[in-house]
Amino acid sequence: MAINKKIARRQKIKSRTRSQVFGDANRPRLCVFRSNKEIYAQIVDDAQSHTLFAASSREEDIAKNTITRLEEAKIVGKRIAERAVAAGIKSVVFDRNGYLYHGRVKNLADAAREGGLEF
Repeated sequence: MAINKKIARRQKIKSRTRSQVFGDANRPRLCVFRSNKEIYAQIVDDAQSHTLFAASSREEDIAKNTITRLEEAKIVGKRIAERAVAAGIKSVVFDRNGYLYHGRVKNLADAAREGGLEF
């Protein structure tokens, strides 16, 4: 029962945030999804409903290393920033997807900022 309450709470926060956060071609949305094992990041153009770039901790060179999940989040943040900056995208809208802004989500966001993204 507690898990259902937790999921419902996150969905409520997510819908409230998504009603205000919108990414377009000039400033796409950086969306984060975190599971217990992995972390994923996507840069999405909501106007065209199209994913521009994606990075995750399941990519081979990240997955084969034995590092902590916090370090994986930093690598994913740097990688998504590199791909976006290489394509000429400098500023994005950050969508934490209902998760609290600490731990892996915060590490990913900080690494993306260090990589050159502004949000």
